[in-house]
Amino acid sequence: MTQIKLCGMMRPADVLFAASLGVNYVGCVFAGGPRRRTIPEAGLLFAALDSGSPIARVGVFGGDDPEALRDAVARVPLDVVQLHGGGDATSVERARRAGSREVWAVVHCAGGQLPSTAIPLWRSADAVLLDAQMPGQLGGTGRTLPWQALAGPVEASRSAAARPGRLVLAGGLTPDNVGEAIRLLRPDVVDTSSGIESAPGIKDHGRMTAFVQAVAAADRLAAVSHPTRSL
Repeated sequence: MTQIKLCGMMRPADVLFAASLGVNYVGCVFAGGPRRRTIPEAGLLFAALDSGSPIARVGVFGGDDPEALRDAVARVPLDVVQLHGGGDATSVERARRAGSREVWAVVHCAGGQLPSTAIPLWRSADAVLLDAQMPGQLGGTGRTLPWQALAGPVEASRSAAARPGRLVLAGGLTPDNVGEAIRLLRPDVVDTSSGIESAPGIKDHGRMTAFVQAVAAADRLAAVSHPTRSL
């Protein structure tokens, strides 16, 4: 099944509702932007989840500041560190040393091109997250990627890395288009933030529900269209 990450959480009520939908990941932004949370705020946000919750907590970091990252990992129960800035193999290893169980490295794509920097990241990170490139913004832009044009480059990049790294797809995903994105790129995880909001950081529970339902529908369609595919 395609896993789901709902990111840019700012309110405990939205985290609880995400849990009720059975999503796999919830994300909190420590980087800049309108959805940024402090370490104490993030702690309260994730405290909404039961200690035994299967939902993984993701911290999104923008710069390559090892001290800030270590502090956040030590004080907030993070399962995944997502690196939006300074995303190279060295940064990935540094995040691991900070205590993160899992590290995702973000690759920003311009058009249908996949930067060559993705190849070493497939080898070093637990997952590579594709997002749209937009000057001055790390993510949450609402800008979609050209999924069909990227399908070939993504496959070639993974093959060149000789490692079947996990693919996380972000960039303007909504309940209306996530099914098409899954059909074309077959990501392991789909990641949305602005696509389920009524305003920056304010999650719309109706859109959250619709997004989860759209992913499930896309998986059912894939199972029918490709019965030998492992879901």
